[in-house]
Amino acid sequence: MAELLRSLQDSQLVARFQRRCGLFPAPEDDPREDGAGPAEGAARAPGADHRSAANGKGAGAPANGLLRAAAPQAYVEKYIVKNYFYYYLFRFSAALGQEVFYITFLPFTHWNIDSFLSRRLVIIWVLVMYIGQVAKDILKWPRPFSPPVVKLEKRVIAEYGMPSTHAMAATAISFTLLISTMDRYQYPFALGLVMAVTFSALVCLSRLYTGMHTVLDVLGGILITAVLIVLTYPAWTLIDRLGSASPLFPVCAIVVPFFLCYNYPVSEFYSPTRADTTTIVAAGAGVTTGFWINHFFQLVADPTEALPVIQHIPPLTAGMLVLGLTKFMVGIVLILLVRQVVQNLSLQVLYSWFKVVTRNKEARRRLEIEVPYKFVTYTSVGICATTVVPMLHRFLGLL
Repeated sequence: MAELLRSLQDSQLVARFQRRCGLFPAPEDDPREDGAGPAEGAARAPGADHRSAANGKGAGAPANGLLRAAAPQAYVEKYIVKNYFYYYLFRFSAALGQEVFYITFLPFTHWNIDSFLSRRLVIIWVLVMYIGQVAKDILKWPRPFSPPVVKLEKRVIAEYGMPSTHAMAATAISFTLLISTMDRYQYPFALGLVMAVTFSALVCLSRLYTGMHTVLDVLGGILITAVLIVLTYPAWTLIDRLGSASPLFPVCAIVVPFFLCYNYPVSEFYSPTRADTTTIVAAGAGVTTGFWINHFFQLVADPTEALPVIQHIPPLTAGMLVLGLTKFMVGIVLILLVRQVVQNLSLQVLYSWFKVVTRNKEARRRLEIEVPYKFVTYTSVGICATTVVPMLHRFLGLL
């Protein structure tokens, strides 16, 4: 078993997959200079830092090289693409596990398809992502070594690898959607299963193609998500009724997530993991609070009142498409406006409170500034998406 796990964590396995898909490192690159950092001297390559991390793991040393935090921002790897079909397929698939997808798919589902489904998807997504992000900073397993792997993404290169949260999110979203709709809408179950498996597989394979995860990272993410779905499934009905909870529910829905974000595991160097986790958890807190506001003040009909529901999926018409896109554009514009205004205001307050120079990008990374401003911003976004935007739709006659 130990030998199998080591083979699944081997960077050469990822490199072979990339080569079979037509992705190669540029031959003129010098591996010894791969990933050279800023002009501060001999900054070590990310691949070399990962090697020291692997050697230190389990030996009492830090599980990741401390110099790696300074190098990734300037790291640009040259590569050769010999199969553009796989290149664009997996780059697009990788985007399906990133913020740009969730900030469009989840609100669109809420505003145009089924608010009951969107609420369940958001809660399961937040739970899975928080556990996955925390597991990364507890396990401290390195990402694949480069070389031999070609790395196509720079932003998350400073994060740890195990488990793949892209794989976790894709598996959670696709199979939660399948399980939640099979008794709510009439459609061929086999078709839904194929779509769920295809979506998950594409996102998982994209993490190998982009060189950001080992096979073990991806399989670990899938397995953890499957266990979480099985363990939480009996409580999904209870989760659906959170909107009708006690008047004190919003306090718990905000205080507990903020506490979890503020006490996020400490890393030896800065990475975007804590900020991303705070963004996700805060959005979930805002969405659940927004649903409670809708129920408590009777702003919209409770989506759980009509359960169980078996509906035929209506055919898509031009009018439905135009209406859906109009509602989506109105909602996204308002969300982006709220995000920008709240972010600027919260940063100004925090900068003033902690006497920090305005526009100091490094100050944003401090715990006492990063977590509060991210949490306030995206909690506001969640509340806006579930409460304010539907009211605006009604006011504009779009409902």
